[in-house]
Amino acid sequence: MSAVTPDLIFQVANGFMAAKHLFVANEVGLFAALAESSATLDDLAKRTGVPRRTLRIVADAMVSLGFLERQGDQYRNAQVSSTFLSGRTPMDLRPALRYWNRLNYQRWAKLEEAVRTGKAVFGDFAFTADEQQLYSEGVEAITAGTVRALAATYDFTGHRKLLDLGGGTGSFALAVLRQHNHMEATLFDMPAVAALARQRLAGNPLATRLRIIEGDFFTGPLPNDPDAILIANVFHNFLPERNRALLRRVSECAPDAARLLLVDFWTDPTHTQPLTAALMAGAFLLVTGEGDVYSAEEVRDWLQATGWRMLERRPLAGPTSLIVAEKAK
Repeated sequence: MSAVTPDLIFQVANGFMAAKHLFVANEVGLFAALAESSATLDDLAKRTGVPRRTLRIVADAMVSLGFLERQGDQYRNAQVSSTFLSGRTPMDLRPALRYWNRLNYQRWAKLEEAVRTGKAVFGDFAFTADEQQLYSEGVEAITAGTVRALAATYDFTGHRKLLDLGGGTGSFALAVLRQHNHMEATLFDMPAVAALARQRLAGNPLATRLRIIEGDFFTGPLPNDPDAILIANVFHNFLPERNRALLRRVSECAPDAARLLLVDFWTDPTHTQPLTAALMAGAFLLVTGEGDVYSAEEVRDWLQATGWRMLERRPLAGPTSLIVAEKAK
């Protein structure tokens, strides 16, 4: 019998160190400074304005973690950093790292309080204007793969009008409109978020096919003409009873032929897989005090109780998946 070691404990307990090194490397522009060519520490210190001595600590940590490669005194971006962190490709995850570092990291320090009390530590999406922008841009970067997967995976050819409830800055709706020229969309979200969406859409030719409505989808009137209703990354913020209430409201407003598209971190029945979803439950709890992750089986029960019939579940990108439902007859 092999001896039990504490390696797993140390690996997980030290995880915050790796995360913070990555955040700092992004904040000081280390990956962007290496976007065009490899460089020495002296060159990187000039490009970033960071002292050579302290920059070496972060750069070598990035080598150890696989984000940079080093040959002699030359550092260069590893492929993953060139693709997602250099700022030279459409797949830019730097806003996600800024969101995790400047907003999320500090909030995770309050996880114990949220777990012990079962209450929101920071209030239900209680963001300042700057925090709201940081949050929206970060979430948009994090969900970019899911956005592309939904637009490419689900067949929208039979639909004409999409309602995106809680649609944020419009990334999901825009991806659908970009790929399906015959469609129009409505984005429905809170006033602060809707304002950011309008800023983002300024000058975008797709804006003529996308209207933005401000409101609270639990209490305000909902459009009654969509034939496809998208609810992406919303249910993980609320208790099951509030999610059922939302599904019931949508069912009452939706035409009989409407399809419901639910995108989220849907888990297995034990809530332990995928791993990212199990960990993200803590982040969702911190935001609203209600947040959690839910299994596809739980969602099926919600749908049956609120006038919907689940049709299928499809994988999208990473830990996210799509549940498709139709109005029960």
